[in-house]
Amino acid sequence: MKSMHSKNLIIRVLIIQCLAVVCFAQEFDFFYFSLQWPGSYCDLKRSCCYPSTGKPASDFGIHGLWPNYIDGSYPSNCDPDSSFNESMISDLRSKMQKEWPTLSCPSANGTEFWGHEWKKHGTCSESVLDQHDYFATTLNLKSQVNLLQTLANAGIYPDGEFYSLESIKGAIKQGTGYTPHIECNVNAWGNSQLYEVYMCVDTSGSNLIKCPIFPRERCKSQIQFPSFSNVETPSFLSAI
Repeated sequence: MKSMHSKNLIIRVLIIQCLAVVCFAQEFDFFYFSLQWPGSYCDLKRSCCYPSTGKPASDFGIHGLWPNYIDGSYPSNCDPDSSFNESMISDLRSKMQKEWPTLSCPSANGTEFWGHEWKKHGTCSESVLDQHDYFATTLNLKSQVNLLQTLANAGIYPDGEFYSLESIKGAIKQGTGYTPHIECNVNAWGNSQLYEVYMCVDTSGSNLIKCPIFPRERCKSQIQFPSFSNVETPSFLSAI
């Protein structure tokens, strides 16, 4: 009888361990890769603060790489024990400061922002990407999309002018092969602005794919692409 009780106890422990592994290695269907325009972020009532490492470039900055399900939901905070370890991305740090800056106040060096992204989203992709790979892969995606140049190729610039939502989507599809989701904000004058661009990526984090589902769109048909003129202008814009 005692032997049977011990056997049952062992089985229960094994089941709990297996369930824990399943919970930790949550599957997901695709990534949203989000790029944010700093001119729109800073054109809100809350304003913005430049990073303590210096003014960011006049370019789209990375917001994050987020695991998602095809039903529109997403996993988050999948492994509370997997803390952000800055030493694991020491070789990426200078590039992250340039491509993945924080504009929240007060000014910061980006570490807290990156730690948040890892904790909330990155830990849900650990079965595919370890911490270093998660950030390196996201940086590679930004280079692959090359969003500011893609828009410039279609005559769309951060000049404060208004462009049709469809022309912006069309330009990005022309440059990348895939239709994006556009997120807009509204500034103090009530203008709908180009705020974030979402692209969809396969579960390896390497390849753009057709989005299985889009978030709800809240943009107007004509949206403003505000300038970010108090930082250095990219060379291809300086000739305009």
